[in-house]
Amino acid sequence: MGFATVTLPYLLTHSGFSVAHTAGIVALGASASLWRFAAGPVTDLTLSLKKWYTIAVIVSVISILLLCVTPFTMKGAILLTVIYFISQIAANLVLLPVGGIMAHRIEPNKKGRAAGWYQAGNLGGVGLGGGAGLWLATHYNILAAGLVLSAVSLLSAVIILMIRDVHHEKDKHLISELMSMGKDILTMIRVPVILFVIILLCMPIGTGAATNLWSAIAADWKTNADTVALVTGLLSGLVSALGCMSGGFIADKWGNWVAYLGAGLICAFVTMVMAVSPLQPYVYVGGVLAYAFGLGLLNAAFSSVILFAIGKRNASTKYALLSSLGNIPVVYMTAFDGWAHDQFNSRFMLLAEAGIGVGFILICIIIINRLKARKLLIQPAD
Repeated sequence: MGFATVTLPYLLTHSGFSVAHTAGIVALGASASLWRFAAGPVTDLTLSLKKWYTIAVIVSVISILLLCVTPFTMKGAILLTVIYFISQIAANLVLLPVGGIMAHRIEPNKKGRAAGWYQAGNLGGVGLGGGAGLWLATHYNILAAGLVLSAVSLLSAVIILMIRDVHHEKDKHLISELMSMGKDILTMIRVPVILFVIILLCMPIGTGAATNLWSAIAADWKTNADTVALVTGLLSGLVSALGCMSGGFIADKWGNWVAYLGAGLICAFVTMVMAVSPLQPYVYVGGVLAYAFGLGLLNAAFSSVILFAIGKRNASTKYALLSSLGNIPVVYMTAFDGWAHDQFNSRFMLLAEAGIGVGFILICIIIINRLKARKLLIQPAD
């Protein structure tokens, strides 16, 4: 995912692709996350989790290598987009068996720590993979970047050999489980708090869309490739992880809505400050890292809001669905940011993202107050 959201956008814009075209490719790749909830029953009810994990890692590696040998030209844009989309489907498919293995193989008193390491690995991996890929591609070539990242991915995946496999439940069938999931979704949207959360997650609040384009528009701040690799890679990964830990504390201390909407306001504030500041490297570095921290806050609040809404009954299905819906605004705002940049400039893009976010935050505050007044903003019964 780091190669796809950090390395590739930078290389595309430096190969003649417009920011809007690059954003379109990235947005299409991000849309792979929307179907994660539908893939859940498939991984649970067909092959074992270790087999699905192995398949997903292999497809991810193959797709990275194919991206490295595909010409970065407008004539090859369709093929490039297809391979990119497949790479993101594979990357999402890696996450599902990992979650299942954690649920089955981690002792109850260690699951909190396991979840923390999982999130740190997720955010840190995106940062390290993207930053390392960009550094290797700009200092050597893209094939070298792909080979190194593929080797690291395979070596990291070898740990799966030490874990006892989890086989699917033979008494359950895929079709019946999918039908059950559909019924559960229909029941879910009748609950006011869940309906509100669904609407909230589809709103363009703290989407982090600019993260997908930081490397593509870095030249506007006169930032060189090494700085981009360091800031959008390793440093952003570390800062995001800190944001996640802080966001969890805020959600417990002041509530889910304060945490979620507050994080959205922080992201909007950062982009507004960047938009009115000089187009210099120090602004880029500070802004990207502050944005990463805000996005970390929002990621923690995002999970907290979902856990509040779903209760315990059929929690896996509900969580998968709501987390998938949370990727919808990432897709359309990434495409919008690219369009705004090419039609106007980076300043307008950042101001527009901030303005849209603040506008929807105000709408949410009004809705939350009305739901509270009617005592409908309560956790669903299990």
